[in-house]
Amino acid sequence: MIGGGSEAAHTIGGGASSIPASPGALPDAELRELEKLVQEALHSGHEAQLVVLGYGEISLVLAWPPENPRFACKRLPSFSDCLRFEQYRRTFDDYLDALRAGGVDPVPSSFRGVERPDGTVAGYVVQPVLPGSSLAPNVLAKANVADGHPLVAAVVETAAGVVGPRIGIDAQLSNWTWTAGRLGYLDVTTPMLWSAGGRPLLDVALLARPLPWLLRDPVRRFLAPRILDGYRNLRGVYFDLCGNLIKQGLEVWLPELLVHVNRHLESPMTIEEVRRYYRSDARLWAALLRVRRLDRAWQRGVRRRPYPFLLPREIQR
Repeated sequence: MIGGGSEAAHTIGGGASSIPASPGALPDAELRELEKLVQEALHSGHEAQLVVLGYGEISLVLAWPPENPRFACKRLPSFSDCLRFEQYRRTFDDYLDALRAGGVDPVPSSFRGVERPDGTVAGYVVQPVLPGSSLAPNVLAKANVADGHPLVAAVVETAAGVVGPRIGIDAQLSNWTWTAGRLGYLDVTTPMLWSAGGRPLLDVALLARPLPWLLRDPVRRFLAPRILDGYRNLRGVYFDLCGNLIKQGLEVWLPELLVHVNRHLESPMTIEEVRRYYRSDARLWAALLRVRRLDRAWQRGVRRRPYPFLLPREIQR
């Protein structure tokens, strides 16, 4: 169970805990205040005081400050101690460097933490709140498919330039911004790097932590590595990118996207293959979410314990 009041909590940012937040960054005191609100929501079961910008499958994005958001704070499952947090932070920094070296332009991002009295650490990826008009799904939603849009080719080419045996990327449309003809990349929360021997450098156990304990070890050992491997295989990355168009209600753009995608593939990808992939992927994540909701009901209703994760009400699939 996640412990106690956040008054005694302290912030870890950009390295050792003694290093203050950089000028213009989210102040340490405000990050602690956000985590305090999260803890109150977890213990009470009421989330009305939180402004949620979006839910991922593992993390969620909170706006801060609630009344006039300037920062998007992606909260990860809690780290068991400061050592695990610092290991993740180093991998996070390495991932940003690897993305830039591969031609990807991440939006300004910092990895911050709030250490709680029980020794666990709440990790946050903090980014600026960006105009909704710059988000790639909104850009294509307003564009005319008959005229095309340079964003489509830019995403496909950028993914092709960075994906390889030791680096992966989640190239879904919802992870990109488009400003003044340039792409920005949002989803740096899961640093997908591998060693020369093919070992994930990411803390895979963190991905399994939100699941009931009986499922954590099988997911950590078998399912999570298989899912991650798809992001360092260009065909897998493109399947995910194309399938996300369906999720975003932008399937009308799929034929044009496939034209660009298939220039990089030996075996052309078809619309029906994309639809099958999307249905399978949606079923997997929907099933995992149902399991987590059942676990929350068990923890709260039977064991009378706070459930230590915030879950989405609904995800459009």
